[in-house]
Amino acid sequence: MAAAVIKKFFIASMFMWIAPLAILYGFNHNLLPGSTNLSPHALTLVSGFVAVISVNIVIAFYIYMAMKEPVDKHEPDPKFLADAKASVSQPTGEAPTSSESIKKRE
Repeated sequence: MAAAVIKKFFIASMFMWIAPLAILYGFNHNLLPGSTNLSPHALTLVSGFVAVISVNIVIAFYIYMAMKEPVDKHEPDPKFLADAKASVSQPTGEAPTSSESIKKRE
């Protein structure tokens, strides 16, 4: 399962690099229809906006795929839980308790 998650992350990361670069390349080399009629300023703005929108679409698609992942309830290691509970309940002796700090203030 971890390999599938890493694979999806890698593919989404690649599309987040490839999509905007391909869009910018297509606009700057007049490969996309209608880009020849735009002024240089408009061409820069439109290609930038479309490239940013493409990254947002890839991110939204990745979030959608992550939400579709099966949710298996994770069971923590019992030894880890026992050690954690023991360390929390163990007094450290370094910090004074609240009643001791009140007595010191008086």
